[in-house]
Order: sequence, then structure tokens, then C-alpha cells
Amino acid sequence: MSIDQSNGEFQIVNASLITPSGVLTNAFIKISKGKIVEIGSSSDSVGNSSTQSPIETIDAKGNWIIPGFIDVHVHGGAGHDFMDANAEGIAAISKFHASNGTTSMLATTLTATREDLTAVVDRVSAFMSAPMPYAQIVGVHLEGPFVNVKWKGAQNPSYIVPPQPEWLEEWVTRFPGIIKIQTLAPESEGALDYIEKLAQNGIVPSCGHTDATYEQIIAAADHGLRHAVHTFNAMTPLHHRQPGTVGAVLTDDRITAEVIADGHHVHPAAIKLITRAKGAHNVILVTDAMSAAGMPDGEYELGGLPVHMTCGVARLKETNSLAGSTLTMISAVQYLVREVGVTLEEASRMASANPARQLGIDATTGSLEVGKAADFLMLDKSLELQSTWIGGNKLVN
Repeated sequence: MSIDQSNGEFQIVNASLITPSGVLTNAFIKISKGKIVEIGSSSDSVGNSSTQSPIETIDAKGNWIIPGFIDVHVHGGAGHDFMDANAEGIAAISKFHASNGTTSMLATTLTATREDLTAVVDRVSAFMSAPMPYAQIVGVHLEGPFVNVKWKGAQNPSYIVPPQPEWLEEWVTRFPGIIKIQTLAPESEGALDYIEKLAQNGIVPSCGHTDATYEQIIAAADHGLRHAVHTFNAMTPLHHRQPGTVGAVLTDDRITAEVIADGHHVHPAAIKLITRAKGAHNVILVTDAMSAAGMPDGEYELGGLPVHMTCGVARLKETNSLAGSTLTMISAVQYLVREVGVTLEEASRMASANPARQLGIDATTGSLEVGKAADFLMLDKSLELQSTWIGGNKLVN
């Protein structure tokens, strides 16, 4: 798969477009120099106007045109992991996920040493400084190492430590604007002050792998907490007398909830509960994909821990706990619509507009609007991915 680097002017007509103002049927979208320059009715499209010079026109034949997906929590894919991937490996990860509808993503780490985490941020920052032909790496999501060993999941307990403000100071000084989210356990010693420092530096504070009570999560939100990773997984569960982390995430509108919609991490009824409690505007669809995504069953590693994948489900060999996923964003969107019962418009918001807003990149991408990057997908009527465009360039086989 490669990118058609035409980046010129073209339009797609006879499409069903998902826009912030709703679904437009029998519509067109016009692209020029990598940007969306016009959206409207196909009967008024530039290519059909006798007063305009003809441009390349693609007939969507009624298919969907939706915003490209933005994955804020992805560890790897195609046999590569962001924890040790060089530039070639990062490109392979972004290429694989682009082929499954992801147009922007955060390189996500796991719990590791300060030196290893700094090296990841360094490599990703260098990769971002050059043109990126596939899914755009828009920053780093640090998942750990300031988490709770009781809910470690696939995080390596050897490197779990309390929040270290001096680490953060080094990262934001050396790599300004690169770290976009950091996940930690808000009940950890010094966590509330650390959450404030994250927010002050424009980094989204996130809870996860946490033993926090309901009250501790609310207190963290008072200090700036705005995000929850893989809701229901690796956190204190909902109980009617002790609402726990899950209860706080579901009921506090300041917190946006991630969900892994793969049929293994969260039951579809629980996903339905999340969407009803939070609304489609406050849920973010993620893959949490590991290096085994797109690869055959077999033996892999996640954060230095051995993992066995069977029938596409990855589990730690030692504990049999789920170890990330092999999910793709297009499969997650399909699962939401087919198994959970949300509309494609709602699923699109969770996969594109909401993560763009959370990362502060919604002025340039995440929705089909004039002036934004031409990052979009064509799906057929059964929601199978037909084509991906990134910055107006089409991925081709």
C-alpha cells in the first residue's frame, strides 16, 4: 500500500456525508491542495457546472464519506511496538492503521524506565519532524508509569513508580507540545499536584490502572483530570454503594471515556451504558492495539511481558489477562453500529470529532468542514472501508 501523492484538486459526488450539522445525502465534497474547500449538493457540484473548468470527479454511488479516524491510544501494529520502533517501524505502524481508516494517532507507551520513555518521545518527536506519508503521528500518549500495581493489567510492575515531576519537567522542556495525554493513578502520592502540572503544560491528564475511589476521581477532576483510558478495564468497578472509578467516569461530564469496542474488553451492554451515560459527545473510541495487530496468532511481547495471541485475542502468558488488543478503528466502528446499536453518525463522532477535540486539533481535522484537512474515508453501505484519504492523498494498494 502506498499514497497517491497527487494532492491536487478533485471532488467526490453522489455521496452521503457525515458532517457536524448532520448527514448530507446526494452530496459532494471538493478538495484542493489537501484541504476541504467546498461541501454541498451534488446537483450544484463544481464538476457538474458548465461555468467551471472540469476537475477530476469520483462518483461515490451513494457510499458514505466520513472523517478519518483519530486513535488516541495505540501501542503498535504490523509486528512493531512504539516502545522500541525505529523510524521504519513507526512508519509500518502508521501504514497498517491507515489501511484500516486511521488518519491521525498518538504513539502510546507502556510503563518503563525514565530513560526508555524519554527515548520513545525522542524517536517519535524526530519522526514527526519529517513528512509522514501515512497516518499522522500527532503526539505521544504516556500510559504509565505512575499507575497502581494492583490494577497493573499489562503494565510491567517492575517500573511502576509514583508521579515524578522532574521527569515531566524534562519532557516538556526537551519535547514541547509532543506529549498529549498521560495516564496515571490519581490516588498515587503526589498525583493531584502532578495532574495540575500536566494541565498547565497542555497535556490531558488521564486516569487508568487505578484503585481510586469515586471521591478520589472527583477530586482529581477538580484538579484537571479530563480523560479515562479503556473504561471498565483496569480500574475500580461500579458498585451501587461504592461507585468507584467507573462510577465517577460515567457521571462526571468533565471526564471523557475511552472504550475498546472489540467484543472482548467490554460487553456490548456495558458499552451501551457508557454511551447512554456520557452521550455520544463524551466517548472516545480507541484500539489499544499492540504489535500483534494485523499479525498471525503466536507469541509476542507487550512492555517486555510475554503475550500469546489466539484467534486474534492477546493475553499475558503469566496471568491470562487481556494484553492490549488487535483491534482496528474500522472494526471498532463496525462493532459499535452492528452490536451496540449506535448510529454511524454517533460512532463517527466517537472515532473522529471527540478525539480531535480532546487533543485540541479540532480546528484542523476530525470533521468534514471547509478549511480542514482532507482526512476522510469512503465506506460502502455495509460499512466496509473502500478508500482512505490523508491530506487529500489517497492510499492505494
